[in-house]
Amino acid sequence: MEYAVTDTEDVPVTDLSEIAEIPPDHDIRAVGEALGCENLSVNIWYFDEGDEIQYHAHSEQEEVFYVLDGTFSVKVGRSGEEEFIEVDEGSFWFAAPMIGRGHRCISEDGGTVLALGAPKVEDPGLDPHQLDDAEIDEALEE
Repeated sequence: MEYAVTDTEDVPVTDLSEIAEIPPDHDIRAVGEALGCENLSVNIWYFDEGDEIQYHAHSEQEEVFYVLDGTFSVKVGRSGEEEFIEVDEGSFWFAAPMIGRGHRCISEDGGTVLALGAPKVEDPGLDPHQLDDAEIDEALEE
């Protein structure tokens, strides 16, 4: 497909709690799938206060996140060097392959995050605490 257009409301919401193989138990809109994206993952994630995406890394995928609404506590960086940053509506954050990332919604009314990842690969996530600096540096050089 060369191009596509969709409205957010036309993309069905998926309750991930109904899919045992896919933690965490959040609601998402798989916008990239609706558009037919082949090389880019595009999802809108919906969070209640306290909901989180655990600290993890991806072997190949870099990700960009954008806060559509709400406030989040973001954890990013290599194991042992993580930073905690509070972000809210209009904020972006980025994590390269092999670099840890995670976030927790801290706003009472919940929040919404747009997540973009490339390349679009099936990568369940790695434990950043199990990666050494040489592996990370090698992945970042590629």
